[in-house]
Amino acid sequence: MITNRAREYAADLAAADKGLPAFVYDLGALDEHAAAIRQALTVPGAPEIFYAAKANPDAPILRTLAPHVDGIEVASGGELEHVRRTLPEARIAFGGPGKTLDELKLALDLNVERIHVESPHELTRLATLARSYDRQVDIMLRVNLAGDRTGVALAMSGPFGMDPDTIEECRAILADSPQLRLRGIHAHLASGLDADAMVTQSREILDWARPWLDKAEVTNPEFNLGGGMAVDYADPNHRFDWQSYARQVATLGLPGETLRIEPGRAVSVYAGWYVTEVLDVKKAHGQWYAVLRGGTMHLRTPVTKQHDHPFTVIPQNGTGPSVTDEPVTLVGQLCTPKDVFARQVPTQHLAEGDIVTFAMSGAYGWNISHHDFLMHPKPGHHYLNDEES
Repeated sequence: MITNRAREYAADLAAADKGLPAFVYDLGALDEHAAAIRQALTVPGAPEIFYAAKANPDAPILRTLAPHVDGIEVASGGELEHVRRTLPEARIAFGGPGKTLDELKLALDLNVERIHVESPHELTRLATLARSYDRQVDIMLRVNLAGDRTGVALAMSGPFGMDPDTIEECRAILADSPQLRLRGIHAHLASGLDADAMVTQSREILDWARPWLDKAEVTNPEFNLGGGMAVDYADPNHRFDWQSYARQVATLGLPGETLRIEPGRAVSVYAGWYVTEVLDVKKAHGQWYAVLRGGTMHLRTPVTKQHDHPFTVIPQNGTGPSVTDEPVTLVGQLCTPKDVFARQVPTQHLAEGDIVTFAMSGAYGWNISHHDFLMHPKPGHHYLNDEES
């Protein structure tokens, strides 16, 4: 669950007392994974791929992914400015609910390629802006279809996009707004889907969107089919089948159409580790606990998704308190019983001073966590094989 490069670096950090906790990213592993995804998507008719920056927007991550993706999807003005600064020539799609007027202006100023419009009100505001800029703006309308989402990790609810009734209001607005050029439909409906389920959902989106765009007289339509490719924290070796997905989804497109996807987590999650150390090992009410430096204020994902986060122990041969061949709950330093990385996980041996590396921390880790709770020190960030760091 950890590459040799990352393991050696984590051990060196501990040995040199250079500061734990820390996030360690193996950019070589990220490059290899992204290249494999890109290769799978070379099937004729396979979709373009835009990386969802929200998963991990760190500049070294973006630079590593840039050769393997067609563009970047952003969801705020802050992300937009950051991506444009980091990758000045990148194609950018700007989505997300509740865009402010300043963010829409920024999208025009920074030449965003596609703006994903989330509501009739947002469309009206954008039309007014486009007139004031005296320029044409390329847009996608985001639809939120009410299908069966049983078993998905996350289903997108009402705030995201428009239902089929509400999106009809956009027709009149577009008719009165020649500055807005409708290019297609965007639909990100759910997360945590395997390849077959993702293809089924893509077919659902296309079946709804094609007649709608035909009525709008859109030629050479584009369909952003969203992201949400499954990531299995219980089994890090079980990964989304990009080859099967690419082969199947490529059969769905028609001549003149452009398909596009915007995965995030499934691209960058495997290239990062949260590295920390055991501060104490103790037994309470018949159960063993290991208290780790740091906590879920640095890596929120285990709490958010209510799972046992996968980890590897690097023994340090300490003489402090330890536990052998017993289930252990790994917790952090926060003053809350919710500060848990993993519950009652079988361990061969765990001791004070051992290094614990939490895998699958390359997405939705530091960037979504509540950093300042209890004001503990911030973790370090280390990017292996980054020529610009």
